[in-house]
Amino acid sequence: MKKQSSLVWLFDLDNTLHNASHAIFPAINRNMNAYIADVLGDGTNPADEATVNAVRQDYYQRYGVTMLGMVRHHGVKAEEFLQAAHAFDDLRAMIRAQRGLVRILRRLPGKKILFTNAPKDYSQRVMRHLKLHRHFDAHISVEQMRVHGKLQPKPSRPFLHKLLAMNRLSAKQCVLVEDSLDNLRAAKSVGLRTVLIKGYTPVHLHQRPAACVDLSTTSVLGLSQRYRQFLV
Repeated sequence: MKKQSSLVWLFDLDNTLHNASHAIFPAINRNMNAYIADVLGDGTNPADEATVNAVRQDYYQRYGVTMLGMVRHHGVKAEEFLQAAHAFDDLRAMIRAQRGLVRILRRLPGKKILFTNAPKDYSQRVMRHLKLHRHFDAHISVEQMRVHGKLQPKPSRPFLHKLLAMNRLSAKQCVLVEDSLDNLRAAKSVGLRTVLIKGYTPVHLHQRPAACVDLSTTSVLGLSQRYRQFLV
């Protein structure tokens, strides 16, 4: 009998393994707005709220992460921006996640990699709080997503190709579990299989059926019985 390929699960973090929309994303948006307002201001007065919101949303749509637009167009340091955006008074109190995640991760066959556009310090803190860190074989944060020295966060196709090559993986071995259709679309174009987690993301973002989605489920818990379709 031919030996089956080992699955590799690439898990997003925010709005995939936990509900970031509850408190964390609103706080990040406020932090980013304050930072962007200072950068766009005249040195004495910060930029107005409408301008800041427009810039933040534009860069997110164009680059997948607001940070990349600020780096490219305003010369800010990525590490400084990420630190400011993820400064919380009490992160632990803001985290919301379903029970049973550890059980599901134990059950899923194959290697698990955390693959997140969030910074490493923040994502490590969330994973430790949820007691999920010990169930992952690797942790790829946004700072590590570089191609030829330049930041290439999700949905970067070049970084996906680099990730596969560095780990000697075939695309068909890998399943990306995500809440972002843009990220799933990029992964699908490279040949990965995909799972959409839709329980924590605003409904209007998932109104149209997406050809890039192999499996759609409300939360990671939905993989409990349905992961077998990915066994090859």
